[in-house]
Amino acid sequence: MKAMIFSAGLGTRFKPWTDKHPKALAVVNEKSLLQRNIEYLQQYGINDVVINVHHFAEQIESEIRENKGWGSNVLISDERQQLLETGGGLLKAKHLLDPGERFISCNADFLTDLDIGKLINYHEQHKALISFGVTSRQSSRVLLFGDNMRLHGWKNKNTGEEKISIPFSKNTVIKELAYSCVVVFEHSIFKLMEEYGFSGKFSLIDVYLKMAPEHLIMGYDHTGDKLVDVGKPESVAIAEALFP
Repeated sequence: MKAMIFSAGLGTRFKPWTDKHPKALAVVNEKSLLQRNIEYLQQYGINDVVINVHHFAEQIESEIRENKGWGSNVLISDERQQLLETGGGLLKAKHLLDPGERFISCNADFLTDLDIGKLINYHEQHKALISFGVTSRQSSRVLLFGDNMRLHGWKNKNTGEEKISIPFSKNTVIKELAYSCVVVFEHSIFKLMEEYGFSGKFSLIDVYLKMAPEHLIMGYDHTGDKLVDVGKPESVAIAEALFP
């Protein structure tokens, strides 16, 4: 099984570091976020990794060369010409992921100890197209699930904006959970993205919401596991306390 680590973002919330470096190379206890995610995947036997690059791409490529991929086989998906967000970035990397093979994605700026083996078992049990980790935590944007943890929609809690893909029945208890950015995909996602008209720059959240009515997209609640969104400089201290 291969994985893709999203590492191309501008990291605007992580200034001033990102004025001169990519956020993926920000350091938590003497290891970069990128190294930590590569080593996280290795724990589950995932040693073939695709990484997309854009912001200070040459720094990421240099680190990978100098450290020999930290023991993994690392392939680069080059987005120097245009930053494509998560959905567009994944679609661009299609040729680097094995045809017909299920794969994982994660974000370089998230650290977690979610058990990928359990996530895959959950995905297989439900025969889902896509399954991803979610937790109950403070977040301005949440995904909405019904009783069976099937994705129904998305909500911005600050603005009240909602996008509902599958209407909730009257007595459903709506679960609001935050995205953990560790995802299992069936390879058929690529064909479906093209059939649904996705191209260029777009978000994976938009893919999930558009496909949810016709395809099984599941949330895996791993509340209680370690998880840090290392999106801002002040998050580093929190990450260092949790990930020695």
